Order: sequence, then structure tokens, then C-alpha cells
Amino acid sequence: MGPHEPTVYKLFYFLAQSRIADCYYCTMFSFDQITAAFPGFRYEAIDINGTPGAIVDRDQILSVAQMLRDEFGFRHIVDGLGIDRFERKMRFEMTYNLRNLDTKERVFLKVRCDERDPHLPSLTKIWGGTGWHEREAYDMYGIVFDGHADLRRMYMPEEYEHHPLRKDFPLTGVPGSIPLPVDTTFTDRLN
Repeated sequence: MGPHEPTVYKLFYFLAQSRIADCYYCTMFSFDQITAAFPGFRYEAIDINGTPGAIVDRDQILSVAQMLRDEFGFRHIVDGLGIDRFERKMRFEMTYNLRNLDTKERVFLKVRCDERDPHLPSLTKIWGGTGWHEREAYDMYGIVFDGHADLRRMYMPEEYEHHPLRKDFPLTGVPGSIPLPVDTTFTDRLN
């Protein structure tokens, strides 16, 4: 018995007892697996720095997200990002960064909507953590998430009519849109 054999044996035993061993030789996830299970699934494959992703139609996002969580193990949502693409068609995009903690895989799920109809289905019933991200996208871009239990502004006042992260929003803001607080201590110090 060599000097390193007990260490190798302990490592093998740990892997055999852990969930890592079950997934060590697993195949990598592909969106084609969803197509095989869900024949009507349409998507545009994307690659983000080596991470697979898909742009999905908004009428299919709920069923695809449910399948990713339940059948493929993507139970953790890392974050959700609102994006203003500033295009004529399908201007706004919501990107969900999903993680399978067992296989250590990550995928991006994207869904787009038009400026004239900025409605997307909410994924809060699938991943509860999306609530915060969807509220932020609603506040900053004006994307409305249908089915969201608490869709209200996060950063801006409720009565504010604008969405500051849209690319057509003025860089200096909208004059008079928000009453700014007056610093009386500064003027008192000058006198």
C-alpha cells in the first residue's frame, strides 16, 4: 500500500456517499432536451461566454421555467435582469440566471416584450426569489409582470410616471418630476 492510497480511498468514499457522485458523469443540459419533452417548444439558442441560454416566447416562459426547475434541477435563481434593448420590436428583455446546484450548471433564460405591450408572466410561483428582480425591472423599465403578488415600485415614488433606466430617459432627469429635499442646514451654515 502506497503513501497516498488512504487519501485516495477517503476521497472516493466521500464522492460515493455524496450527491456529487450521482451527477459526476451526468450529461450536460441542453435546451434540445426540452424540445424532446415539449414538442411545441420554440427558442433561439444563445451562448453567453460559454454558458448556454435561450430566448423563449413569452407564451411559453412559464411552462419552460417549470420544466427547468422540476425536471432538470434548476432550482436556484441567481438573479434576474431587466434590459432595454432600444429596438423597434421587442424592446425590453428579462434575463433569468438559473443554477443547478447538483450539477453546477448555469443557464440563461431570456424573454422579450414590446414597448406597446410591456407585459410578461411573473415567475414568482416557480422561483419565489424572482419577486425582487421583477419589481426592480417594473420600477426601472416599466415591464409589467402579470401574476406578481406585490408589483410596486422599489426605488422611485409610486406617483413617479417615468422609468429611469430606459435608454430614452434624459441623462439629467426630468425637471420637476420629483420634488427634491431642501437642505436647510447648508443655508443656515452660510448665514
